[in-house]
Amino acid sequence: MTVKSIQSPFHGRPVKFGRKRPVALNRYALRLQSYVTQKLPLPPPRCDYSTAARPSLSNIYLNDLLGDCVIAGGAHVRGVTSGGAGNLVLFTKEEIIRMYSAIGGYDPRAPLLPDGSNPTDQGCDEHTALEYWVKYGFTDSVKLAGWLAVDATNEVEVRTAIYLFENVFFGVELPEQWVKPFPEGPGFLWDIAGNPVPENGHCFIATGFDERGPAIDTWGMAGSISWKAVARYAVPSQGGALYALLSPDMIARARAKAPNGFNWAQLIADFDALGGNAARLAV
Repeated sequence: MTVKSIQSPFHGRPVKFGRKRPVALNRYALRLQSYVTQKLPLPPPRCDYSTAARPSLSNIYLNDLLGDCVIAGGAHVRGVTSGGAGNLVLFTKEEIIRMYSAIGGYDPRAPLLPDGSNPTDQGCDEHTALEYWVKYGFTDSVKLAGWLAVDATNEVEVRTAIYLFENVFFGVELPEQWVKPFPEGPGFLWDIAGNPVPENGHCFIATGFDERGPAIDTWGMAGSISWKAVARYAVPSQGGALYALLSPDMIARARAKAPNGFNWAQLIADFDALGGNAARLAV
């Protein structure tokens, strides 16, 4: 069965879901709280890493045509990483399809079904994608150093993850009330609603936060998700998950913000033991 789509008044056409729940949700993920060695300074009341990445974040990266929201989310994180370094990376449609094919098994040449859909457009899960980006990297050859599971029920931990690492990566089963009615455009707020719906599996990222909650980007639209909604839906018991994705240059920037209170040497060693590529960083 192909992934679910829903009509978007903002885009004037349907958009797709496509995030699959990982089989072993969070089993192998390193946890951010494991590396806190002493009380970290409280993160600021608000932060925003979206400005330099806006051309990337506003790009839907084919998630109107394909169930590639996990791939689009990774591409948006890469946009934040590269934009913050002053060298914004934008992926082509061909590059997005190449990653979706490698990670999700999508074959753009597959014979179409009678309804016109591609039977290989089945979405993918974030663990498979993250493992791929650690091992092989994005199509611009930049690899993830690794990722950390973040406790969505701990607001300070979520704020700390976004402040230090400039992103968090959501895998969530959206309640129907978030998409019916669909957001009219940027500026929406997702708050506590009904139960999560497995067919509404979706991936999106946060690039900052304020008193309302994380500032998110989804389907090329900027909005917010409340702190209560993060704690309600981005947890394994509800089919959800929350991660911080780390590249070597992002680790270097995070260390400059919090040189103490975090076991950077152990984090880098653990990433490399799992196949990461952070060892070139001075510790």
